[in-house]
This record gives sequence, structure tokens and C-alpha cells, in this order.
Amino acid sequence: MSKEDATLEARLAEQEAFEPPESFVEQANVTDPGIYDEFEENWPECWERAADLLSWDESYDTVLDDGNEPFYEWFTGGELNASYNCLDRHIEDGAADREAIKWEGELGETRSYTYGELLEEVETFAATLRGLGVEEDDVVTLYLPMIPELPIAMLACARLGAPHSVVFAGFSADALATRMNSADSEYLVTCDGYYRRGDALDHLSKTNEGLEGVDHEVSDVVVVDRLGDDLDHSLADNQRDYDELVAEYDGESVEPVSRDAEDMLFLMYTSGTTGQPKGVKHTTGGYLAYTAWTSHAVLDLEPEDTYWCSADIGWITGHSYIVYGPLALGTTSVMYEGTPDYPDKDRLWEIVEREGVDVFYTAPTAIRAFMKWGSDYPEEHDLSSLRLLGTVGEPINPRAWKWYYKHIGGEECPIVDTWWQTETGGMMITTLPGVNTMKPGSAGPPLPGVDARVVDTQGEEVDAGEAGYVTVNKPWPGMLRTLYNNDERFLSEYWQEYSNEDADEWVYFPEDGAKIDDDGYITILGRVDDVINVSGHRLGTMEIESAVVGVDGIAEAAVVGGDHEVKGEAVYVYAIPEDDYEGDAELEERAREAVLDSIGPIAKPEDVIFTPELPKTRSGKIMRRLLEDIASGNELGNTSTLRNPEVVDDIAAQVETD
Repeated sequence: MSKEDATLEARLAEQEAFEPPESFVEQANVTDPGIYDEFEENWPECWERAADLLSWDESYDTVLDDGNEPFYEWFTGGELNASYNCLDRHIEDGAADREAIKWEGELGETRSYTYGELLEEVETFAATLRGLGVEEDDVVTLYLPMIPELPIAMLACARLGAPHSVVFAGFSADALATRMNSADSEYLVTCDGYYRRGDALDHLSKTNEGLEGVDHEVSDVVVVDRLGDDLDHSLADNQRDYDELVAEYDGESVEPVSRDAEDMLFLMYTSGTTGQPKGVKHTTGGYLAYTAWTSHAVLDLEPEDTYWCSADIGWITGHSYIVYGPLALGTTSVMYEGTPDYPDKDRLWEIVEREGVDVFYTAPTAIRAFMKWGSDYPEEHDLSSLRLLGTVGEPINPRAWKWYYKHIGGEECPIVDTWWQTETGGMMITTLPGVNTMKPGSAGPPLPGVDARVVDTQGEEVDAGEAGYVTVNKPWPGMLRTLYNNDERFLSEYWQEYSNEDADEWVYFPEDGAKIDDDGYITILGRVDDVINVSGHRLGTMEIESAVVGVDGIAEAAVVGGDHEVKGEAVYVYAIPEDDYEGDAELEERAREAVLDSIGPIAKPEDVIFTPELPKTRSGKIMRRLLEDIASGNELGNTSTLRNPEVVDDIAAQVETD
């Protein structure tokens, strides 16, 4: 490291707040700090600003109908179509030749669709689905990887008024069956396979296994040929090849079906505490308005932008910020099929440079991987096109934030650290990049119009610096309306903890812990069930993990609780060293000291175990349950959902040896 770089690193390490560059503020979509007061004073009519970003077939009568709390309704009386809002209206405004989706496959293939071309594809597939018998309000399941046919199918369903239910392609056959059964879905769109690290993965066999577990007749299965001759599949009687099928309807136009604002746009299944997935219901008007507004205000998107969210469309982030939000604004959205380190660790930066990406939105897990690989990879590429960076999915610790700010943004790009959920539909807590100071590690204040608070167990707001629980005390347009066919669970899961039904006071509880500072900035500490009870003290695992990952030489960490005969439960740290660092006694001691300095002696780790990998599911989540089993000496649970099951035995053997 040069002397100049060392000086810069030292300055960044000490800096606790960052202002957006004047050059960014001058061009930002939202620059007036008064927007917070304006939204508060004019709530809920303030949300007309979001609705005005859309085109309505019929104007709405009421912004918010709260006559049946907490089953709120937004923009009642209004009618619109999401597919029209994402496609037709831009073409009518002269943008037919503007690129809508730029796709890159893992093997390097590329496909690009202008808005005009994308509309043709969507209309053709909508006609295809209609020809198969799909009608308004039929739920169509989409079990597809990151290929263009996925957003095409989503928009085709929306055009027909048929809600879609996207199942992440990495999920198991059982997960597919469970979701199709829950949604009573009779139509499925899938593919033969896809690529990971250059290998062809057989997806159709997994699909067929899942279909065996569906407890009702599946009328039609459409199969996209992604792999060509790499896998040889024969299709069942009710299965049709995508290309052959759409050829029958090529050139056929489909008028967008006008939908009530409260009609369901899609189902998104998310994990539940009972083990049964929850079917989160999002509607056409409120959801689309909210994703468009947050894309405009937080991601600062303009039609001329090339924007890249690196999430998978199988998750809510991809729904809101790859498909619906960006396309509603007429932006060019980048899609990438593969992994960030294939064929080399600069794959993402090569795409940013080649496509001239303006706004990049990714996860802290990815940023920690970039840190581990080193800054040499991004430094090989010209990233000067970037003007805004974002993070999503989990809290980001200050050290990773600063690395991202320096090595990817060149200290010129604001970072929006966004907190939200599947259930919220869009961003809730984050900075407005043209307005707010950024504080590494803190998501920021609630967005204008969002009444998010940090409270204690009694529902009273905590003092600055104290830990508590996030609540949302007013509805917002992007919120889930209910859980599919389960209003009772909707009430018990989200509204029971802090609401006072007798006083007609309804409070949404997202089950996340947090802290708030004197400026109203909220730092998310993680799920409330991600806690360790050490000698009667409840410690958030996310806070301990943040301290450990803040140590120079540690790329990623997972913290769990393990049985302890004196404390009841003790802290165990599993950490991945950065390249060029050894997981030795010195690094272990620095990890312990970081926890002591950040939290105190009560959180001191019982053990720090270094490992080259952590057990992760196919969607990239750390399987902490298995690490808890190892820490407590229990029999190891099921590892079938892991993408790297071998690492569990390796860690267990290491712990036994130690």
C-alpha cells in the first residue's frame, strides 16, 4: 500500500459521516430537505406524488381507505395495468428504441431488448398464456433462473391480470410443490436448466420431481430451452416448448387488462416462523406506485440511466428493483445470470465498465466477498460511469461500507443503505442521496411519509443510543395487503405484538431490532430472534458480527450461541480470513478485542473458529442452525439445502480437534 493510500485509509477509518458530492446533488431527483415536513403535514395525500408517476385508466377516488384496519386499501377506485405502465406508455412517449433490458448470460452470451421489442415479446407470451386458458386472477407459477423469459413472463401475466408467483430457481422440488399447492396454481413456466460456474444444471428434472408433489391437476407447463443440446430432455404430455409455443402466437397483440388498484399483482412466498411459507400478497396500484417512487427518490433513476441491481428476480428485491420500479420509470435495467467470480473475480466490474452502469445496487454479502478478493479486481476497470451505489438485504458494517465507497465509488458516489422487506414491497429506511448525510453502518432515517420508530417491549420509543425494536406506525402504499388465504396469520404475524385493537391503533412489527441516534438515523441490528442470551443479557448477533468483520483481515463472520454450563449460552464466532491472512492466534485475539471494544466483556467470544467457507443455502444465506449444532456439540441437522454441505463436517472436525 502506498503512503498516499495509507493516509486515505486512515482518514476514512476515522470519518463517521459523509456528505453527498455537490455534483450529485445538482442533478438528483430529490434535493429539498423540506420533503420530510411536506410528507408529514400532508399525509396520506403526500402519496399522490407516487401515484402521479403512473398512468391510470381510471382515476382513484381516495388515496387511503382505512375503514377496515389493518386491511388498508390504497388509491381506491383507481384502475391501471402494470404491464402498460412498464412498457406501452414509454413507447407512446417515443421511447420504443430505448433499451429496456440488457441481459448477459454466465457464458458471455448477451441479449438486449428495446422497449418496443420487449412489448412484442410480452404480448406474444401473453397471447400464448391466454391460448393455454389463463384468465384474469389465475395464479401462474414461474420457476425460472435469471433469463429474460422471467421478466417477460411476469409482464405477460400482469398484462392479462393474472397474478404471478415466482419461485426462486435455487429452491428445491418440495418448495415448488408447496408454493403451487398454497396458491392453487394450475400453470407453470420453467426451463430445462441453466449455468453455474460454467456447468449446466438440470432444472427440469427438479421441476418434474416437484410437480409430483402438487396435489391438483397442473394444466400446462411451458419449458424454456436455455441449455440447447447440453441436456437432453423429453417433455411430458402437458409440457410445451416455449419457442415452439410462442411461434404459434407471434405478432398477436394483447390489450392490457384494466385492473383495480387493489387487485393482486403477484404473490411472493417468504419464510415463516412456523416453517410454512407465507404467501405475501402485493397489489397493482399501491405496490407499483411505491416501487416507482422509491426508484425515483432513492435510486435516483432517470430514463436515460443504465441501472444494475445484482439480486435475483426470484426474491422481492428483483421484483421491485429489477423489473417493476425501473421499468415503470422507463430506465434500462441490466440482468446477469451468473456468479460474480466466474470466470474471474472481476466479472461484475467488467460488466459495469462495458455497459456504462450509472447506478449499482447489491448486497453486503457480495461487498464482503469483493473485499476478500481485494481491490486489484475493480481497479482493473473504469468504473467512472457510476454515480450512485446501494446496498440491500442485510446491515452493512462500517468497514465494508467504506471499502465500497472508496474502491467502487471512488469517493464520488453516495451510498444508499436500504432497509426493507418482502412484506413492505419497497425501501422504508434509508437516506435520500441528494439530501442526507451518510453514516456508515446506519441505514438512515425513515423515508418521507414512513412512520418507522424504535421502541421497547412496551411500545415506548427508546432514547438515542439504546437498542429496541423497529415498528411502523402508519400504513404505506407498498405494504402487503394480507397473506394469501390466511387473514388470521396476517394479523398474528405482523400486527399482534404492538397494536392496541381496542383503541384502534394498529402498529406493524417487522421483527427487527435496531438503535436510533440523536439525528433519527436507524441502525438495524438484525432479526429479534437472532439473539444470544448470555447470563441473562440478550445480545444481537448482527452487532457482534459487525464488530468482528470490522477487523482488518476478516472478510466474513457468523455469530451463534452455544450451550455453556455456567453462562447458559456463550458466543461462538465463525470467521473467514481475507486472502493473504492466516486464521492464527493473533487474528483471533484481534477479533476478541474488537467485540470487547464494540459491545463489552459480556459479549466476549467463547471461541473463534476460522474457516475458508461458511455453510450457506443456495440463496446465499448462512445456515446458522448448523453452526449452533457444532457449537453445542449436538448431532448435525439436515444439510440437503446447502450449496456446500461438505464444509459443515470440516468445521465440526476442526472444533473437535481444538
